[in-house]
Amino acid sequence: MVLSIDFNPERWEAVKDTYSKWWGNTLERPVIALTVFGEFPEREEPAAPCLSQKNCADFSYTPDELIDRLDYELSCLRFLGDAFPRVNLSCFGPGVMAAFLGAKLDNSNGAVWFYPPDGAPADIADLHFEYDPNNKWLCRIKDICAAAMKRWRGNVLVGMPDVGMGLDVLASFRTTEQLLFDLLDSPQEVQRLMRELDTLWFRFYKEIDEVMQPYNPGYSDWAGIFCDKPFYTLQSDFSYMIGTPMFKEFTKPWIESQCKTLSHSIYHLDGVGQLPHLDSLLAIPELDGIQWVPGDGKPDFKHWPEVYQKIHAAGKKIQLFGGLETLGAVIGQTGSQKNICTCADLGYVPDPAALSDKLREYGI
Repeated sequence: MVLSIDFNPERWEAVKDTYSKWWGNTLERPVIALTVFGEFPEREEPAAPCLSQKNCADFSYTPDELIDRLDYELSCLRFLGDAFPRVNLSCFGPGVMAAFLGAKLDNSNGAVWFYPPDGAPADIADLHFEYDPNNKWLCRIKDICAAAMKRWRGNVLVGMPDVGMGLDVLASFRTTEQLLFDLLDSPQEVQRLMRELDTLWFRFYKEIDEVMQPYNPGYSDWAGIFCDKPFYTLQSDFSYMIGTPMFKEFTKPWIESQCKTLSHSIYHLDGVGQLPHLDSLLAIPELDGIQWVPGDGKPDFKHWPEVYQKIHAAGKKIQLFGGLETLGAVIGQTGSQKNICTCADLGYVPDPAALSDKLREYGI
């Protein structure tokens, strides 16, 4: 089958070279990955929907049909700068590992949420996590990944789903409110379950990755950074609600475990409630960088110079979501172009040539 996606092996080699230098701290410019709408495939739009949280529970379409639709969508895009064609499997929700372990996946309101399964034990001491090779969500994702490898043979990168981790997954079984009580009333049980989840996390990551080898051209996830070695954007949104002592006890050890096992990692620091944990995160030697997201109702990415300066001073990388204006502001705040990455899907841009001229100013 002839591919219509505007990308080729030469561009993939350039992507791999650029990001390899960025991870290795030898790239003197920022990584800038911009995707814009502007191509028009010479074929009919497929009947299958584009995968999203709204329709991820619809199993009526085959994996091949879903991949054909994604091929059509990717064929409509131009990949500027350091961008590359990729599939974002966060369509199955943030923390889909909960569904792998039996939690209810509910997307009835258009977004995915996870809830305790029927018959979940009331006592945390009775809760145990077990691997199920026949779990429908795990099998569905693996089947979609297999179909993608068959279709694209390495011309499109399929990112790791938003597996989730630690307290976020545990909260799907205990509820957020109950887990806050568990941290106080049953800390040893929480730690036991965190160990179980840590082991299972690596098993799920490895199994999904094995489906995509040897064709997948690299590693990525919902955040859009490329890496040629196992990589993941780590997060613990639950940590917004706990203080630094609890963060160090219940979250940091498992972040450290993943950082030491993965080749590279970025932490998704989501919201002002997580800022108290920043110093603790920056002290993890194996953590490569921080992705700071201010949160709804807060000043946008350009207005946090103290955060970017602290990350930069610690020798860590910075990932941004935004266009060139945001990037320019952060470069001015840190005084350096190195170790910064910005990823943005800009939609329709009236004058992409002007955008390319701006990229050339950064040496791209």
